[in-house]
Amino acid sequence: MGLLACGLITTMSRAIEEFNRRQLRARDAMDRAYAQPLDIARLAGIACVSEAHFIRAFRATFGETPHRYLQRRRVERAMFLLRETSRAVTEICFDIGFTSLGTFSRTFHDIVGKSPTEYRRLAKVKAVPTCFTMAWTRPSSLGPSSFGEADTARRQ
Repeated sequence: MGLLACGLITTMSRAIEEFNRRQLRARDAMDRAYAQPLDIARLAGIACVSEAHFIRAFRATFGETPHRYLQRRRVERAMFLLRETSRAVTEICFDIGFTSLGTFSRTFHDIVGKSPTEYRRLAKVKAVPTCFTMAWTRPSSLGPSSFGEADTARRQ
């Protein structure tokens, strides 16, 4: 009995590990093609599951739906471009994959807590290690936190 249970646990662990690996592959595909339209069918194919199961499993694994994850990744890229370039907000909006300036502005505000224009005006580039910058400027899908970009007004 002990060997059978041990073999079953090992088999289950491998299956879970493989499932998680496929989820990571799908998320990596989203990271690479963040400016492209979200194609759930293709991502579910990468994860080798149905579309509905992919959405449920992605949320269970990463804490947010694939759509929200993609929005957050796009906003992260927009934050960088707003800080580091003088490109127009509309140009940045379309370059990162949004098809509507209104949707981009609303989503940006929901995630960051400021409009894109206000964020650009308040963003100050400081010489700090990249790892700190990335952690500090990563927006949280869980709302304001003590370690997120959306809280800068409270710290000032």
